[in-house]
Amino acid sequence: MKRGILVLLSLSVLVAVGYFTASKWAIRHETVTFIDPARGNRPVAVAIAVRRDKEMQANAGMITLPVAVLNHGNTVKHSEYSFLANVFAARGYLSLSPQHDLPTDPPMVTKPGEIYVGRLPQIERGVANIHFAVDEMKKVQPHANYDKLTMVGHSMGGDISMYFAKEYPEQIKKVVTLDNLRVPFMTDGKFKILSFRSKDAQFKPDPGVVPDADQCEKSDITVVDTGFQHNDMRDTGPDQAKASIQNMLDKFLKDTDSALAPVDTKAPKIIDKGSTKGSVSALSPAQKSPRAVTN
Repeated sequence: MKRGILVLLSLSVLVAVGYFTASKWAIRHETVTFIDPARGNRPVAVAIAVRRDKEMQANAGMITLPVAVLNHGNTVKHSEYSFLANVFAARGYLSLSPQHDLPTDPPMVTKPGEIYVGRLPQIERGVANIHFAVDEMKKVQPHANYDKLTMVGHSMGGDISMYFAKEYPEQIKKVVTLDNLRVPFMTDGKFKILSFRSKDAQFKPDPGVVPDADQCEKSDITVVDTGFQHNDMRDTGPDQAKASIQNMLDKFLKDTDSALAPVDTKAPKIIDKGSTKGSVSALSPAQKSPRAVTN
């Protein structure tokens, strides 16, 4: 039986809610649209989130902003992950959320038996959007580290994130996915990976996408079994789901961004799902949000 890793996400949820509610007012949100002449003047809208004080310091040349790229799920707008963008911005990141698909794009056709179930064209388009958006952002905010990106994504956006990391590992600082289903995790240990998994009968990862617990341990991969639904992992999801994800993500960033503290996202809150030690138990699934096909 496939083993998993269980995380108690309910701890400090109220603290996290208060923290992010207070901090989001110090965050500036803006959407800019860039036009890519190399792809038939394709518009690429990018939602930007950045802490105002950190932006002022960067503009003065005092600091260099770390960069997180947030990638949305299929049929979901790039602006529907502000609860994640606020976490990164609160931590001092420049958060960028490009729009990957347009109404004029051809429909995605699922093809069982083909690589990534026939979704490689959409994934490659997402990668092209990221490269273009990052190149344009260098002109808008030159005081940011675009050489080492934190790649983040939900569902199809998580597949885009993992594929980008696979193709351009030298440009990756870390990867965070929320229920990606098609592109297998990288297990070479070149960077840390955090992945939130749903408990959803409709959305299941393809075989071989999520490593087993032993491989995760070897490769410094943290898999979080949330107990929530696939579509709870965006702005329209329940507050409990979003606060839980925010709390764990904030801890992951705190640990991995610290040059002084040892990186250990597995202790003390993560245990083997099959273990009987301790008193940690799974969260009950939250109230289901309205469904949309976002895989």
